[in-house]
Amino acid sequence: MTSERDLIAAIARRAAPAGADAGPPGLLQGIGDDGAIWRPTPGTDSLVTTDTMVEGVHFDRRWHPPRLLGRKAVAVNISDIAAMGGTPRFALLSLGLAGDEEQPWRQALLDGLTGAVQEYGAALIGGDTVRTTGGVMLSVTIIGECRQSRACRRSGGRAGDSIWVGGPLGLAAAGLELCRRGLGKDAAWAEAVRAHLDPTAQVELGQRLADSDLVHAMMDLSDGLATDLAHICTASGVGAEVEASLLPIPPLVSRAAAECGADAMTWALTGGEDYHLLFTAAPEHDQAIARLAGEVPGAAPARVGRLTGQGGVVLRQPDGSSREIGYGGYEHFS
Repeated sequence: MTSERDLIAAIARRAAPAGADAGPPGLLQGIGDDGAIWRPTPGTDSLVTTDTMVEGVHFDRRWHPPRLLGRKAVAVNISDIAAMGGTPRFALLSLGLAGDEEQPWRQALLDGLTGAVQEYGAALIGGDTVRTTGGVMLSVTIIGECRQSRACRRSGGRAGDSIWVGGPLGLAAAGLELCRRGLGKDAAWAEAVRAHLDPTAQVELGQRLADSDLVHAMMDLSDGLATDLAHICTASGVGAEVEASLLPIPPLVSRAAAECGADAMTWALTGGEDYHLLFTAAPEHDQAIARLAGEVPGAAPARVGRLTGQGGVVLRQPDGSSREIGYGGYEHFS
């Protein structure tokens, strides 16, 4: 284990912009002082979010490559900025290491993390490093910006709104289970495994939707459609009906479920970690939403139901039966 000074220096080298004047606009002081200093862009509101990943809870070093782990720690946070229609600007990293990690592992982790920050157009401007007694811990804070008073929130949903997701459901849950079963290196499951190990935040989609002024409520899919939609319904004072026949469950998820003795529908509803956007808009704008979202690279928009005036989140089957699914996703303290 290298010293804390060496670790901080390694992070700072990776975070440093190329060239003397290459720092991001508004940054007055980055890594190297007691605190960072930045000047917010005029006409914007600041967005701040943080997310923590703990070994044994959120990831397993046995199958999660360190470079992809670093990338995921960034993406899951930037996904929250995307869900508010924002632009990521700066990142802070709190890194806890157990001390048993080999040098190449640590280097790959830092390469993945700092590389992802830069890919999303942000800058790493500080943080903290500590030694842990219980495994690796990564806590990333992202500071973003959005148009003044125009952040997308969970609380704007209206009865009658169409419910949309920004991409397929269940791939990440399938990838996790495949990795648990030692099948993560099988090329047949590559797309699902990648969805679990290396998710992508839908920043451009969030920005386009926010700029359209068509979206009433939005958040990202981290804990599963059932729970995250329930969050929107609770914040908005509405209910929801999800049509099982409309859920975008890829054939690969169904095949993986059969391989693992699991249920593809359950993965799609409660598996979590898809990190696509979940949003609602008036039904008269369905075509406009589909067209706008369909123009964003990597997005695969799908309408999955509607908000209602009744409380709760209901899944309707093609045979007309229904069941309550609200808050059916991952819960840390259940």
